[in-house]
Amino acid sequence: MARETSYFVQSFNAGKGGNLKADAPIACKSATGAVRTAERLALSKLGVVAFSSTGDPEMGDYDDEPTVIFRNGQLPSAFD
Repeated sequence: MARETSYFVQSFNAGKGGNLKADAPIACKSATGAVRTAERLALSKLGVVAFSSTGDPEMGDYDDEPTVIFRNGQLPSAFD
């Protein structure tokens, strides 16, 4: 079982009724790249989070909780 760590950035904008609307997630090659992308998006988005997830992509088995490496602004409660 080959475990890999994947890095993602998720940004949010204002949606209907004051809810947050998620943009398409952005895959990054490294933690540093994810933080840089998140910092750049934080200038124009309502909320941004960068996180990593470790698992086996062939089996589809990933850790239950992602590791947050950057957060800024308004985020859903899942990222508290």
